[in-house]
Amino acid sequence: MDETVRKTIEALNEAAARHDAAQQDRLDRWRVLEPDAGEFLWFLAQSVGARAVVEVGTSRGVSTLWLADAARATGGHVLSLDTDAAAQEHARRTTAEAGLAGHVEFRVADGGTALAGLPDGSVDLLFLDAERTEYPSWWPHPFRVLRQGGVLVADNALSHPEEIAPLRDLLLAEPALTVTTLNLGKGELVALRR
Repeated sequence: MDETVRKTIEALNEAAARHDAAQQDRLDRWRVLEPDAGEFLWFLAQSVGARAVVEVGTSRGVSTLWLADAARATGGHVLSLDTDAAAQEHARRTTAEAGLAGHVEFRVADGGTALAGLPDGSVDLLFLDAERTEYPSWWPHPFRVLRQGGVLVADNALSHPEEIAPLRDLLLAEPALTVTTLNLGKGELVALRR
């Protein structure tokens, strides 16, 4: 990983820890991706040769940085979706500072609506880190947009298992998917489209 990107991620993680410690309401927290989960995404994106990466839930852009650095290595691009324009603007600035602006498109949009507008099989890696209770209402688009050999990753599978369970059930019911949960960060639900 590029040293500038790594230092930007470390600085964001430190700033998020300070910010979040002062927030009572979880919706006011930055809720950035944990380092081990970020490194997993970075590794996975390169392993599957992900060129078309979609992230739903930008937050402050920590996951965006991990994914964009991987996309730079694969010759790919990240579409980062979030409904919070201020958070996306913060992420846009840090992505530019890390030298990755050319590898990310930020779009203020509802994740489900955006996924519904993407073509079948057009996504190599889909990362879901938004409001977990909304994921089932987006079905079948999270599956439909994955190419054969593509991967879906949903964060918070272990920290909020009851909220992830409906998505997990949908994924497990789809015969074309292999599904597992990994004990990284706050838990990563991973589905591979065979």
